Parts: sequence; C-alpha cells; structure tokens
Amino acid sequence: MLTDETDKLSGMFKRQRTGSVVCASCGSLVGVNDDVCYSCGRRNPGLWGFGRALRELGADFGLVTVVIYGCGALYLATLLFSAYIGEGIGSQSLFSMLGPGSQTLIAFGGSGAVPVFIYGRWWSFLSAGWLHAGILHLVFNMMALRQLGPPTADVYGPARMVIIYTIGGVVGFMVSTIAGVVMPALPFIGAGRLTIGASAPIFGLLGGLMYYSRRGGSSLMRSALMGYIMSAVVMGILMPGIDNWAHAGGFAGGYLAGILLDPLKPERVDHMVMAGVCLAASAIAVAASVLVSIWPLIMIRFFGAPPGIVQ
Repeated sequence: MLTDETDKLSGMFKRQRTGSVVCASCGSLVGVNDDVCYSCGRRNPGLWGFGRALRELGADFGLVTVVIYGCGALYLATLLFSAYIGEGIGSQSLFSMLGPGSQTLIAFGGSGAVPVFIYGRWWSFLSAGWLHAGILHLVFNMMALRQLGPPTADVYGPARMVIIYTIGGVVGFMVSTIAGVVMPALPFIGAGRLTIGASAPIFGLLGGLMYYSRRGGSSLMRSALMGYIMSAVVMGILMPGIDNWAHAGGFAGGYLAGILLDPLKPERVDHMVMAGVCLAASAIAVAASVLVSIWPLIMIRFFGAPPGIVQ
C-alpha cells in the first residue's frame, strides 16, 4: 500500500515532456512545450510540464492547503513559545481559548498600533494574517478559507487568488492599525492595537468575488456573497474581540485588487511570479519578526550580557 502511494506521488510531480495539456488560463488544449497559447496568448501555458501535476492538487493548485498547514504550524509554534517564555496558554475570550500570549503574538508578527508604531514592525501587515489567537479562531478562519479559496481560484486563477488574499490582508491590517491610533474606541467595532488572524485576507477574497459578481453580472453569486457578508457582520458585532476594522479594510483591498486584476481576462505568467513574491514576502515577514524578537536572547546566550545589564 505504501509503495502504491509513493508511486502515485512520484507520478504526480513528474514533469511531462511530450503530449498535450490544458492551458492554465483558458482551458484550451495546447502542446506541453508550446511557448504561447494560441487561444488566450498566455506564455508557457503548460507550466513547464508541471501543469497536469498542479491541476491534480485542485483548482487552487493546493495553495489553500499550504495556507491551512502554514497557519496551523505557526499556531502550534506560538503555543510552544508562549509556554517557554512563561506567558502560558490564554483563554480571555471564546476566540482566544487555548491561545498564546500577546507578547508571543507580537514576536511572531502580530500587527496593530503597538507593533507598528511602538516597535516599528511595519512588515507585520504581511505576517499577521498567518497568526491566530486561539483554537476556535484558527478553525473558523480555516473553514472560511476552504469555502472561499476554491471559488476565487476558479474565477481569477490560483495565482491571482494569492495576490488578492495578500493584498486584502495588507490593506485590512493597515486600516486596523491606523484606526487604532486615530479613531476613538467604538462599541462593537474593536481597535487595532494588536490584531491578527486570517479573517482580513479572507475578507479580501470576499471583496474579489464581489467585484467579479458585478463585473460578470452574476446576481446569484452576489446574493450568496451578501448573505455571507451579513452573517460575518452580525458575528463581528455580537462576538467580543473581533477586529471589524480589519474586516472592512480587507474587503476593500480585495475589491480593489479584483479591479486591477480583472477576472474576465486570462491569468498570465507574471501573475504567478507576483503570487510567488507574495508568499515569499509573507514568509520573510514572519521570519523577520521572530528573528528580531529572539536576536537579543541569542546574543546574550553566546556572548553574554552587555555591561550594565543584570540577567
């Protein structure tokens, strides 16, 4: 049985060098080695021979799974780090049940007014969407991602889905961070002093799908999205600790990204490059946060405390 699974995986990731494949953008039949799709003009429509293997991962090329596993791994890492530094495992609210402490979340890339304006961590706009305050926070967001990621990939293509997801998160956390400084504390809205979670980029997917429903004239999709949005708004009002500024900003960022990317035009190779940059930048942002946080501890561990510092 193990041999069969291994053969299946090796066959999935084996590069196809001859024959025909389906264009990654328009679905037309093209040669695996064709430089250009003659139907839509996309360059390298066979994705250098890996197109069939990627399609077996799903319409999103497995990117939703990557995000889910990445968020899950970081959640476990924050729990371990929080316990190690003595913050413990918190449960201040329903969504922070079995969650790490606030200093741990800042250390791993949480965003908001405190990390950005006090600690100068502007890159946290990219990293905060990969962190979660508790087990229910993680589960609800990953369920929403599983619902909205594949249809966004169907409409825009997997690469543009990643771009929309990233832009939605960045804009959402920027809006929340600024609101945490310039806006007064409002009931049921939440302030962005420390904000995390995949809901901001997920609302970016909602914004992108909403633009498509208007651009493509899909009233059925628009009705479904409005129902989804209204449910999220009601939950955001009733549940304490939800950052509605980030949700609104994420939706606006996703909608604007949808305008720029135009879902009625085929996906291009440069979109794949941009998606790769988005994923790489997010990973670097998380790594930068952790490194900045633990670097003083590393220096003390190997070189000792500077003069005047009491350990």
